[in-house]
Amino acid sequence: MKSTTPPSSPKSIAAVLSVDLLVQILNHIAGSGDRKSFRLVCRAFLLAESSHRRSLRPLRLESLPALLGCRYPSIESLDLSVCPSLDDVSLAAAIADRSYWQKLRRVVLARASGVGWKGIEALVAACPSIQAIDLSHCCGVSDREAAALAKARELRELRIDKCLGVTDVGLAMVAVGCGRLERLGIKWCMEITDIGIDLLVKKCSNLRVLDLSYLKVTKNSLRSISSLEKFEALTIVGCRFIDDEGLAFLNNGRNSLQRIDISRCENVTWLGIASVIEGHRNLQMISMGDCRTEVAPPFLSQLSLINTTLNMLKLDGLEVSDANLQKIGSNCKNLLEIGLSKCRGVTDEGISELASNCIGLRTIDLTCCHLLTDKTLVAIANHCNDLTCLRLEACSLMTENGFAQIATGSSQLQVIDLTDCNINDIALQHLTKCSELKVLKLGFCAKVTSKGLACIGSNCKNLEELDLYRCVEIDDSGLSFLADGCKKLKKLNLCYCIQITNQGLLHLSYFEGLSDLELRGLVNVTAAGITSIASGCKSLVELDLKGCSSVDDAALFALSRYSQNLRQLNISNCPVSSLGLCKLLGTLRCLQDVKVVQLSGVSVEGLEFALRASRCKLKKLKLVVALRKLLSPGLLQMLQARGCRIRWVDKPLLFNFFPIA
Repeated sequence: MKSTTPPSSPKSIAAVLSVDLLVQILNHIAGSGDRKSFRLVCRAFLLAESSHRRSLRPLRLESLPALLGCRYPSIESLDLSVCPSLDDVSLAAAIADRSYWQKLRRVVLARASGVGWKGIEALVAACPSIQAIDLSHCCGVSDREAAALAKARELRELRIDKCLGVTDVGLAMVAVGCGRLERLGIKWCMEITDIGIDLLVKKCSNLRVLDLSYLKVTKNSLRSISSLEKFEALTIVGCRFIDDEGLAFLNNGRNSLQRIDISRCENVTWLGIASVIEGHRNLQMISMGDCRTEVAPPFLSQLSLINTTLNMLKLDGLEVSDANLQKIGSNCKNLLEIGLSKCRGVTDEGISELASNCIGLRTIDLTCCHLLTDKTLVAIANHCNDLTCLRLEACSLMTENGFAQIATGSSQLQVIDLTDCNINDIALQHLTKCSELKVLKLGFCAKVTSKGLACIGSNCKNLEELDLYRCVEIDDSGLSFLADGCKKLKKLNLCYCIQITNQGLLHLSYFEGLSDLELRGLVNVTAAGITSIASGCKSLVELDLKGCSSVDDAALFALSRYSQNLRQLNISNCPVSSLGLCKLLGTLRCLQDVKVVQLSGVSVEGLEFALRASRCKLKKLKLVVALRKLLSPGLLQMLQARGCRIRWVDKPLLFNFFPIA
């Protein structure tokens, strides 16, 4: 009898695929969820993902040494903006072993208001090759912190937006120390003037991108900027002292400028932007929304000079006639994005002319263009077959017939905003044929019912964001359809969908990737529903429960137990007690933004204990203004010293209590 050899066991996938091949596969995986699934396959896949990863955004600072030292040895970009209680001491402790930090090229400390000059100095010393630092919205950053930044000699990119303490002196120190700077954001740095900008330009000759939005700079700053040979992008939103004479300085013959944003510059007219076009024939983006100017024929004629390069034009809030749109279409055939939000005079005829000429449009914003009808949708569907984003908020004259055309002609749509468009389930049935939809906004669409949600669940498998604000006909059955079909959903707005109950939230608990959930005003939801959400939605980061009048302490206990990643929470006008609030703030280590307005069951003493239990990790806090005199001064000083921004709202107290000494 012939002996048979038992079949050999198949090789594992890890044995077949080399590390190099796995790394190449990872180059094509963008989503964080997909990358997580990849590294869970086996140990070889985990090692490949660990060595491939270049960026990291930890939720807790104490885990950083292990992550940088062992798990992810090749990290180049580190985002610490969501780490609670980040200050000089904790940052210095994390940097104790500098060997892990030497490879870093980019660090984000946005909104880390507790970090001062000592922390920045330690960071710069630990990262000798750092090229990009983001300190946006660190309101305590001043000239002393700028002096610490100036020691980063290799710095190429710096963002200090809304760092209100930085003056010309601080900017000068950065300019002298960081001579290789190429990109700078100083939006809302109100103490910076023309003097600082002039010195910046003289010392940083490689500057390419500059954001001066809302600064009190004048034409003298633009005169200085005009000397930059490699300058590419200028943003001066809301600079009320900039005028046409200043923009004329940019007409310097260098032909380097590619992007300019002069939105809300009230003293700029079409003459100023026309002079910029004259000197820069490679302009790719022009944004001039909400300027006090007309869209004049000479300006439109100038657009022909950049017809081959211009791909983005934003005219939001201006008066735009049909003739204007016809001229834009004939002179800017390569447009990819057009912004006409709140433009007066826009009609079907004008959009038809535009669409027939600019067939490559990918993004069209027609927000609040109230005169538009189905004719606009037909024109877009017939000509703009590559459209991916369509914004139609408050365009209430459009019907299901027009949306049927859009679904056929622009089937690649990924983002569509139909807020306050009065659409119905039939329109949704057509639109959901756009199977690539990722963002769908249906706020104030009171005719949408659960039947419409059934269409979304059946066809929109890639949906990531859904806005159903005040869609009052939605009920629990509609959420069951979403749970069955939209597995990738990350953001969901159900505010004031008053038919939703605990059963609906039970359906939502199957969304493991859900990060942002708004449930404001759901009076039929109780702690049982919130418990379902907390235990099921492990990725939940933002939760709004304002006005949920049946949500009590049991809901806060559930959030304290299960929602460890929660960073933003609104429980205003909820019947919770001091005990529940203290448990919540004392347990959730990642919580940074809390709104606790008009909590009738919480005493001053209870609120005081709860805020102290948070260990001052909060970055933003919303309170009734009357509490400013009732809470102890020591607590408020401690919160603000740790970088917490308190927003005081002028609303009445719902109970009587005594101040704490």
